[in-house]
Amino acid sequence: MVVMDKFESIRAFVKVVETSGFAAAARKMGLSRSAVNKAVINLEKNLGTQLLRRSTRQVTPTEAGIAFYEKCIYILSELDEAISTVTDLQEKPTGNLRINAPMSLGTLYIAGIVAEYMDSYPDVHVELILNDRFIDPIEEGFDLTIRARNPQTISSLMHQEIAIIKRIICASPGYLKTHGTVTKPADLLKHRCLHYGYQESGNHWRLIGPKGSRSTAINCVMRSNNGEVLKTAALNNQGIVLLPSFIIGEALQQGQLHTVLPEYTASDIALCALYPRHKHLSAKVRLLIELLSEKLSGQPCWGM
Repeated sequence: MVVMDKFESIRAFVKVVETSGFAAAARKMGLSRSAVNKAVINLEKNLGTQLLRRSTRQVTPTEAGIAFYEKCIYILSELDEAISTVTDLQEKPTGNLRINAPMSLGTLYIAGIVAEYMDSYPDVHVELILNDRFIDPIEEGFDLTIRARNPQTISSLMHQEIAIIKRIICASPGYLKTHGTVTKPADLLKHRCLHYGYQESGNHWRLIGPKGSRSTAINCVMRSNNGEVLKTAALNNQGIVLLPSFIIGEALQQGQLHTVLPEYTASDIALCALYPRHKHLSAKVRLLIELLSEKLSGQPCWGM
């Protein structure tokens, strides 16, 4: 029995277990019932053990069959992924590509990179959906999800780090002129603060300073789940804001915003590409991740 015959026999065995019968497995595989039956019999002879219990009503795996089936699922998955990887390297990316990304990051950076990607791979049809809520890419049918945060632990997802983003406390010169400077974190409770996030985290910022990390109470006068909304409010002298550098970097460089409490910062956040753990990473997804890493990891204003 050659190696490939063994794999075909394994596929036949797995399909019989999954469909609980030789006839159903044969239909799924496009083979005759006798061919599937012969493949499984040859596999049992080769292994020297009975894998299936056969009756007129149903086919069920033996104890050895159950253990062998569980191993076979993993082996076939790895084999299919290896074959797909080699095939992808020889083929141009085609088909549909559904991407999810945060609103601000998507409009400021991702959209331009996706346009460049489409120039290189015109046979890929892209759907780019922007929102600021965390989504489950498997449940909502996305091939790739991009998040500017440390990803939540979801066993069904893999994540690949694309870039590290700083977060900076800042305010407009006009606001600081009117309300005074901030010399220590405790002063934030006396100032107007603009918070990125939701109600439950809207009254504290966790800051890292000379003496380590601390939770600092703030006077939150505005909260939003969109960073550009808060940036606009800060530019209009409405308060102090803590935002990722990719949103406020240019305003800082142009002097429209000034750093507040320069000895303090928030923890960095990782820009990550998320994709299903048990799904083969196709060429169209892999190439987009590579382009995102190339374009975003060296952004000068992100590491301010």
